[in-house]
Amino acid sequence: MVRTFLSLATAAAFVAGGTPLPAQDGEPLPIGALMPMTGDLQAYGETSLNGAELAALQINEQGGVLGRPLEVVIGDTQTRPQAGIDAAQRLVNIQGVFGTVGALSSGVSIPVALSVSGPNGVPQVSPASTSPVITTLEDEDFMFRSVPSDAYQGVALATMVEEGGIDSVSILYVNNDYGEGLANAFTSNYQGEVMESLAYEPGNASYRGELSRAARGNPQALLLIGYPENGVTILRQAIEEGFFRDFVFTDGLKAPELVEALGARAVEGAFGSSPQALEDSEPAAMFQEAYRAEFGEVPPKPYIDTAYDGVYLLALAAEAAGSTDPVAVRDHLREVANPPGTKIFPGQWTKAVEVLQDGGDVDYVGASGSVNFDENGDVGGTFAEWAFEDGEIVVRRVMAP
Repeated sequence: MVRTFLSLATAAAFVAGGTPLPAQDGEPLPIGALMPMTGDLQAYGETSLNGAELAALQINEQGGVLGRPLEVVIGDTQTRPQAGIDAAQRLVNIQGVFGTVGALSSGVSIPVALSVSGPNGVPQVSPASTSPVITTLEDEDFMFRSVPSDAYQGVALATMVEEGGIDSVSILYVNNDYGEGLANAFTSNYQGEVMESLAYEPGNASYRGELSRAARGNPQALLLIGYPENGVTILRQAIEEGFFRDFVFTDGLKAPELVEALGARAVEGAFGSSPQALEDSEPAAMFQEAYRAEFGEVPPKPYIDTAYDGVYLLALAAEAAGSTDPVAVRDHLREVANPPGTKIFPGQWTKAVEVLQDGGDVDYVGASGSVNFDENGDVGGTFAEWAFEDGEIVVRRVMAP
């Protein structure tokens, strides 16, 4: 597998030399990976990248895309909108990627879609951007995602909280499209009382003011919608100051880093929701076996399988199109993701190529579950109820909302 990290120095060298020449026969085909290698979502950057690189590795071992190897080119979004835009522009305008997987944060993916992928006509498949805003985004049909919208996660989370016997919560959410969208989706579906719903700004040293306000009226639990870096700060202050003892989380905080930073006792019994394939899924089992063989045990984090699926879908679309022209790739994404067609599971690249070369259709069934794109580039999905138990993240059940 070929892996490239496109740095600012590399970008400057490309610009100084003019527009890069098209790849020659046999040279790698660049595919972008917009990943948060630093910043608030860093805890998910490397593991999501592993998922993307596993797909490229398997594809390359089985002959590559149109007979050429994939090259995963990494752009660090830093979990910040402008940094994400800059990274995407380098991937598209300098590296000439035929598609990008990422970004993770909705607050980064949306500006990238509006400023880079849409205007430049390059498909973007996010494995983690769940904001409902994306569904109706004016993105020229170049924004797709392999993870379900929070319009669905809000329903699943509300059900989990109600069935957990929690009749009242306050919500503290990161002030971006992800946080606001999921907070609203939960509130719309929750039958209990939402006593406060407050946005917080990432990067602050103290959140005591927000926590004090959220604790008014003595709600049973705090629903925290955010990311690990700031989440640790908020949780530590909530516990030390006695604001809250019981917590509900979402996918952005399904991270062992919380236990490492706060200790197992601090988060014992806290639970949350995250997108996850059904546990008896054959494609999911195939992906997990391949991941363990390459990287070791699969971490209990989201977005690894959806990042894998993003690369596989873009590669299949290029193979079906017979071209890495980004518009042609975009035009074939639904064709390879949706029925009818021969079902293709993770790792079955050779089978897919044979079907396509024989003039047939393929229907990719992903590591994360069904990835049938609708007219908005959205997919459905199932959700796990997970919890911290004895310092470990355990999955209690997987459900469809």
